[in-house]
Amino acid sequence: MVTNTYSKWGVRLGTLVLWAAAGASVVYWGLRLSAPSSASTAPAVAPAPVAMDAQALARLLGAAPAAPGVAAPVAPTASRFTLIGVLSGRSSGGGAALIAVDGKPAKPFRVGAAVDEGLVLQALGPRQAQLGASMGGPATVTLDMPLKN
Repeated sequence: MVTNTYSKWGVRLGTLVLWAAAGASVVYWGLRLSAPSSASTAPAVAPAPVAMDAQALARLLGAAPAAPGVAAPVAPTASRFTLIGVLSGRSSGGGAALIAVDGKPAKPFRVGAAVDEGLVLQALGPRQAQLGASMGGPATVTLDMPLKN
Protein backbone atom coordinates (compact mmCIF):
# COMPACT_ATOMS: atom_id res chain seq x y z
CA MET A 1 0.00 0.00 0.00
CA VAL A 2 1.32 3.35 -1.04
CA THR A 3 0.77 6.35 1.20
CA ASN A 4 0.59 9.90 -0.04
CA THR A 5 3.35 11.90 1.65
CA TYR A 6 2.55 15.18 -0.14
CA SER A 7 0.12 17.56 1.44
CA LYS A 8 -2.62 18.94 -0.79
CA TRP A 9 -2.23 22.34 0.84
CA GLY A 10 1.48 22.50 0.20
CA VAL A 11 1.02 21.97 -3.52
CA ARG A 12 -1.79 24.52 -3.66
CA LEU A 13 0.27 27.11 -1.76
CA GLY A 14 3.31 26.57 -4.00
CA THR A 15 1.16 26.95 -7.11
CA LEU A 16 -0.36 30.16 -5.72
CA VAL A 17 3.09 31.65 -5.04
CA LEU A 18 4.32 30.81 -8.54
CA TRP A 19 1.24 32.35 -10.21
CA ALA A 20 1.49 35.47 -8.02
CA ALA A 21 5.15 35.90 -9.01
CA ALA A 22 4.28 35.46 -12.70
CA GLY A 23 1.44 38.02 -12.43
CA ALA A 24 3.65 40.51 -10.60
CA SER A 25 6.31 40.11 -13.30
CA VAL A 26 3.77 40.79 -16.08
CA VAL A 27 2.46 43.91 -14.29
CA TYR A 28 5.99 45.21 -13.63
CA TRP A 29 7.19 44.81 -17.20
CA GLY A 30 3.91 46.12 -18.63
CA LEU A 31 4.23 49.32 -16.59
CA ARG A 32 7.93 49.60 -17.33
CA LEU A 33 7.48 49.30 -21.09
CA SER A 34 4.40 51.56 -21.30
CA ALA A 35 5.98 54.46 -19.34
CA PRO A 36 7.42 57.27 -21.49
CA SER A 37 11.19 57.16 -21.66
CA SER A 38 12.89 60.31 -20.34
CA ALA A 39 16.00 59.71 -22.45
CA SER A 40 14.15 59.58 -25.76
CA THR A 41 12.36 62.93 -25.43
CA ALA A 42 14.35 66.04 -26.24
CA PRO A 43 13.86 69.11 -24.05
CA ALA A 44 11.81 71.90 -25.56
CA VAL A 45 14.04 74.78 -26.63
CA ALA A 46 12.73 78.13 -27.76
CA PRO A 47 13.99 79.09 -31.19
CA ALA A 48 16.56 81.85 -31.31
CA PRO A 49 15.16 85.22 -32.38
CA VAL A 50 15.81 86.01 -36.02
CA ALA A 51 17.81 89.17 -36.65
CA MET A 52 16.32 91.18 -39.48
CA ASP A 53 18.60 92.83 -42.04
CA ALA A 54 16.90 96.17 -42.73
CA GLN A 55 18.96 96.92 -45.83
CA ALA A 56 18.24 93.57 -47.44
CA LEU A 57 14.53 94.00 -46.72
CA ALA A 58 14.57 97.50 -48.22
CA ARG A 59 16.31 96.21 -51.37
CA LEU A 60 13.75 93.40 -51.61
CA LEU A 61 10.92 95.92 -51.47
CA GLY A 62 12.55 98.07 -54.17
CA ALA A 63 14.17 100.86 -52.18
CA ALA A 64 17.22 102.61 -53.59
CA PRO A 65 20.50 101.64 -51.92
CA ALA A 66 21.78 104.06 -49.28
CA ALA A 67 24.65 106.37 -50.10
CA PRO A 68 28.03 104.96 -48.95
CA GLY A 69 28.79 108.00 -46.75
CA VAL A 70 25.52 107.73 -44.78
CA ALA A 71 25.77 105.73 -41.59
CA ALA A 72 23.06 103.23 -40.67
CA PRO A 73 20.69 104.44 -37.96
CA VAL A 74 21.74 103.35 -34.49
CA ALA A 75 19.11 101.73 -32.30
CA PRO A 76 18.24 103.79 -29.22
CA THR A 77 19.93 102.56 -26.08
CA ALA A 78 16.66 101.93 -24.23
CA SER A 79 15.43 99.52 -26.93
CA ARG A 80 18.35 97.18 -26.24
CA PHE A 81 17.15 96.46 -22.70
CA THR A 82 13.99 94.75 -21.46
CA LEU A 83 13.03 94.86 -17.79
CA ILE A 84 11.53 91.49 -16.84
CA GLY A 85 11.24 91.80 -13.06
CA VAL A 86 12.17 93.94 -10.06
CA LEU A 87 12.96 93.05 -6.47
CA SER A 88 13.44 96.38 -4.77
CA GLY A 89 14.67 96.82 -1.22
CA ARG A 90 12.47 99.71 -0.06
CA SER A 91 14.16 100.35 3.27
CA SER A 92 17.73 99.48 2.25
CA GLY A 93 17.72 101.18 -1.16
CA GLY A 94 19.18 98.00 -2.68
CA GLY A 95 17.55 95.24 -4.63
CA ALA A 96 17.91 93.47 -7.95
CA ALA A 97 16.42 93.64 -11.43
CA LEU A 98 15.98 90.94 -14.06
CA ILE A 99 17.10 92.56 -17.33
CA ALA A 100 17.42 91.09 -20.84
CA VAL A 101 20.11 92.76 -22.97
CA ASP A 102 19.91 92.63 -26.80
CA GLY A 103 17.25 89.89 -26.78
CA LYS A 104 19.45 87.46 -24.84
CA PRO A 105 18.10 85.56 -21.82
CA ALA A 106 17.48 87.80 -18.81
CA LYS A 107 20.08 87.99 -16.04
CA PRO A 108 19.74 89.36 -12.50
CA PHE A 109 21.62 92.60 -11.72
CA ARG A 110 22.01 94.11 -8.24
CA VAL A 111 21.95 97.86 -7.68
CA GLY A 112 25.43 99.15 -8.52
CA ALA A 113 26.26 96.30 -10.93
CA ALA A 114 27.36 96.97 -14.51
CA VAL A 115 24.57 96.01 -16.92
CA ASP A 116 26.42 96.87 -20.15
CA GLU A 117 29.48 98.83 -21.18
CA GLY A 118 29.24 102.22 -19.48
CA LEU A 119 25.84 101.52 -17.84
CA VAL A 120 25.27 100.73 -14.16
CA LEU A 121 22.01 99.82 -12.45
CA GLN A 122 21.52 102.96 -10.33
CA ALA A 123 18.12 102.66 -8.68
CA LEU A 124 14.96 100.58 -8.61
CA GLY A 125 11.31 101.44 -8.24
CA PRO A 126 8.23 99.20 -7.91
CA ARG A 127 8.07 98.57 -11.69
CA GLN A 128 11.06 100.57 -12.88
CA ALA A 129 14.87 100.43 -13.18
CA GLN A 130 17.21 103.34 -13.83
CA LEU A 131 20.52 102.92 -15.63
CA GLY A 132 23.31 105.50 -15.85
CA ALA A 133 27.01 106.02 -16.40
CA SER A 134 27.89 105.90 -12.69
CA MET A 135 26.19 105.45 -9.33
CA GLY A 136 26.20 109.17 -8.49
CA GLY A 137 25.43 110.50 -11.97
CA PRO A 138 22.10 111.16 -13.64
CA ALA A 139 20.01 108.30 -15.05
CA THR A 140 20.38 108.06 -18.82
CA VAL A 141 17.98 105.14 -19.38
CA THR A 142 14.78 104.39 -17.49
CA LEU A 143 13.28 100.93 -18.00
CA ASP A 144 9.63 100.20 -17.19
CA MET A 145 8.12 96.75 -16.83
CA PRO A 146 5.48 95.94 -19.46
CA LEU A 147 1.90 95.95 -18.27
CA LYS A 148 0.21 92.59 -17.74
CA ASN A 149 -2.55 91.74 -20.19
